[in-house]
Amino acid sequence: MESALGRRPLTCVIVDDEPLALNVLAEYCAHVPFLELKGRFQEALAAVAFLQDAPVDVVFLDIHMPRLNGLQLAQLLPQPAPRIIFTTAHAQYAAESYELPALDYLLKPVRFERFVQAAHRAHAALRPPTSPTPSEPAEQADEVLFIRQDSRLHRVPVADLYYAEGQKEYLMLYTAAGRMLTLQSFRGLEELLPPGRFARIHKSYFINLRHLEFVERNRVQVHGALLPIGETYRETFLEQLRFHGRTVKW
Repeated sequence: MESALGRRPLTCVIVDDEPLALNVLAEYCAHVPFLELKGRFQEALAAVAFLQDAPVDVVFLDIHMPRLNGLQLAQLLPQPAPRIIFTTAHAQYAAESYELPALDYLLKPVRFERFVQAAHRAHAALRPPTSPTPSEPAEQADEVLFIRQDSRLHRVPVADLYYAEGQKEYLMLYTAAGRMLTLQSFRGLEELLPPGRFARIHKSYFINLRHLEFVERNRVQVHGALLPIGETYRETFLEQLRFHGRTVKW
């Protein structure tokens, strides 16, 4: 039987001293069906007082705030504590934030695709797991990409992404559903993907190791496509293959 949490949306609040950031994240919440926004706060202490009486599942929490910053606020939350997703414009806080039980870390300006990814991680962490049928493997919620193309967000399972090709400020994604051109950088794509499963092999190519078929000295084959290995990326790529227990012969 599905639990009470499984039947209702994930409740959340946003804490950020910047009104624009509050508005952006509130709009993002409104577009994610399983999120229910319960409050938005510019003052950290006001948020703590609210959460004492009205616990929620997820807190989207800015780090750099006056008087009481997000890292300090996270340690004052009532128990059982909600899941924390930090948001900040200051990348130097990332390491410190992960010393706390944070679910994710979003760097401002937060892209909607990245917000959705974090929301799905919260969904996966808080929902009870479902049992897949014998013929259908389990798909984790945080293993799905939402790719913007032609003013739409397209749902793409991570396992269905074969490789990405850089085309100036765009990426051409080669997936099980076909090609998708999206305004994205390699760095931005890497932020959305589970670590260790993909590799940069060239300034223009980023591949899914699960679909790697063979490696030659200067090229690889991924899902039937021959792609070049760049000299700059060769050693890192080969080391990643060795780490994953693959055998490379030259």
